[in-house]
Amino acid sequence: MMRNISIILSVLIFFNCHSKCVGRFVNPISDVCWSCLFPITICGLPVVPMGEDTDNPKTPICACGRPIPRIGLPISFWEPARLIDVTRIKFCLVNMGGIQIGGDSVRGHGNISDGTTTNNIKNSFYQVHYYVYPVLAWLELLTDFVCMDKGQLDIAYITEFDPLWNDDETAFVLNPEAVIFGNPIAQAACAADCAAATAHFPLDALFWCAGCQGGVYPFTGHVPYHVGAVQASLLIVSKMLAKMHREGLAEGTSGEGAMCGKYLMPIIMKSQYKQQMTYPIATTGRGGCKPLGRTSVFWESGKERPYDGEDFGYLIWRKRNCCLL
Repeated sequence: MMRNISIILSVLIFFNCHSKCVGRFVNPISDVCWSCLFPITICGLPVVPMGEDTDNPKTPICACGRPIPRIGLPISFWEPARLIDVTRIKFCLVNMGGIQIGGDSVRGHGNISDGTTTNNIKNSFYQVHYYVYPVLAWLELLTDFVCMDKGQLDIAYITEFDPLWNDDETAFVLNPEAVIFGNPIAQAACAADCAAATAHFPLDALFWCAGCQGGVYPFTGHVPYHVGAVQASLLIVSKMLAKMHREGLAEGTSGEGAMCGKYLMPIIMKSQYKQQMTYPIATTGRGGCKPLGRTSVFWESGKERPYDGEDFGYLIWRKRNCCLL
């Protein structure tokens, strides 16, 4: 009898200690949708044609370097480069196994409203953690060349320390153009972005839209129209990537301008990215990574669960165009 009570107490203590922050450490082998690496093109010709792709330079050769340029071959592929936590729990590292590294003293604990005080319209707020994740370099899956990011796993940004993330008005300093797009006409244009992203890739000209998930502005953790947790978390991913570009912490890696290195891109080019869910369920099957703004209606079922499935982890794939010297 005492043994049974001890077991029950142990279980209760376990769940009590883990009832807040949940997650899973991303396994670079089993939790990564490696088919998302494709297509790979060399000299504008598809070597591995499977998968969705954006336009690539058609030139058969490229040249980089000063004062004497070196001749190389244009190559393109999709690179798993960043991890993003979308969480209601402050300092909860979802992609790092559900470790909570801080207390509750910081302003901006995440929440999801029930809609009872906002005309039955739900809204939500999430914190985000942005990691550098150069998994290709770790596993040495591609030849070691200038295109690949190198380094170690690193937490590059924690929104709990960012006063702009919690306050839409304060964030105006970072995105003053938000006043231009905060109207029904500009938001109606996002329907076209939703259709384009669902069919192929989002429309980069509509940079204020996050496709079927809603509007990107302001660059904060607030979701004014919370349809579901998957939809809201995808919108937060788009907001965070746009914010990183505005702050100069994310750069352009695709197109002819990236052939010899990354370049400054203060306004996000949405077609440069795809996202893949890593938690609560890693979408590793074919088509597991999807362009920003694509509807989640066809795959979100079962991805939101009580207790351990209301915070999310995503792996960010970005397009690389570069010169193989």
